[in-house]
Amino acid sequence: MSSENNQYGIGDCSYRSAGELPGLIQLVDAFYDVMETLPEAKKIRDMHNADLTESRQKLAYFLSGWLGGPKLYSEAFGSINIPGAHRHLPIGAGESDAWILCMQKAVETQPYDESFKLYLIEQLRVPAERIRVACGR
Repeated sequence: MSSENNQYGIGDCSYRSAGELPGLIQLVDAFYDVMETLPEAKKIRDMHNADLTESRQKLAYFLSGWLGGPKLYSEAFGSINIPGAHRHLPIGAGESDAWILCMQKAVETQPYDESFKLYLIEQLRVPAERIRVACGR
């Protein structure tokens, strides 16, 4: 998917670059598929319910609004404080790195422009780090 002006982070450019909601669902499915199989991700996979249906929907909906698209998460689930929602979990640097690794592997399989792939992973490091700090590990 290409972005005409590559002004990621402005308006809905990032959301469009990710393929809008269908593209985000594809990304999230790839992310959780990687998490299910990657040995380095076992600890973070174990933090989730056995059935990932709701986790998949929540992440896709969160990413929609976070990338400048429709605020689907708040419409469906109410407001969220991402670091606060994870504070009860034992997330340290290893878990944060495993999450980013799963996302990197998922992003690699998407039909995004290379520049957007790099941008997206760098942007995802921000909430990943905030969550790690909120968890105090």
